[in-house]
Amino acid sequence: MLLSMTGYGRASSVYDGKTITIEVRSLNSKFTDLRFKIPQNYRDREPDMRKIITEIAQRGKIDITVDIKSMNGDSEYALNQALFTKYYKELKELSKNLEMPPSDIMQAILRIPNVIATGDEDVDEEEWQAVSNTLKEALENFTNFRKAEGQAMEEDCRMRTGIIQKLLEEVEPHETKRIERLRTKILKHMEEYVGKDNIDANRFEQEILYYLEKIDITEEKVRLSQHCKYFNEELGKKETLKGRKLNFISQEMGREINTLGSKANSSDIQKIVVQMKDELEKIKEQVANTV
Repeated sequence: MLLSMTGYGRASSVYDGKTITIEVRSLNSKFTDLRFKIPQNYRDREPDMRKIITEIAQRGKIDITVDIKSMNGDSEYALNQALFTKYYKELKELSKNLEMPPSDIMQAILRIPNVIATGDEDVDEEEWQAVSNTLKEALENFTNFRKAEGQAMEEDCRMRTGIIQKLLEEVEPHETKRIERLRTKILKHMEEYVGKDNIDANRFEQEILYYLEKIDITEEKVRLSQHCKYFNEELGKKETLKGRKLNFISQEMGREINTLGSKANSSDIQKIVVQMKDELEKIKEQVANTV
């Protein structure tokens, strides 16, 4: 089973006249990178949230937003009137001295830290439990999203490894032709340079064998086939954290395809190799987005 590294999950609940809404989003990342946007009075609970998330979410650049609003209208936010007044008087005086229009002073002040004060009361254990349960529900939805994406990615990867294996079977008919072409090419050169009557038949056959060994692609075909099977076996395993391993296998597949192309000595085989590379690149794109 594959898990997509991109995902989204959301959950809401109500506790003690407050609406708790939690969203979890993730993008590609080689490591687990958590970023929180939570109320100020929940900062001391961040390590607990981090532990819950890392146990479930695994790899990815993950953004967590926790929004807690009062249903009774008594907002968790309040205006620090004394500080606002102080800034307003100073900015108004400054704009006057600089002969600047005092436009948008209020908007500018509201963006200054501590002008808008957040609730800083301690979070009791029952409220934290409600937030924790909502977070777990959001993570469950998040995981289900990743599984659905991963299933589609797995099917696509299996299809493309199957195409590579079929293309590999198409190589064999062209191998006999390239051997005949090689024999004809070498014989023609020898006749041109040493003369037809001066060709040593035994030496000629030795040269043919030497070049055949150089361009033999049997090992590459066998290894590529094995890598494709191994890749599909890993796809079928129950563990979810396997993006790195699949990436390593796809790199090995690429090495064999490249070697096959360099030893092909046949335009027909080269065309097949190009098709293989195209399918492999699409596999790598999918693997790069897996956990």
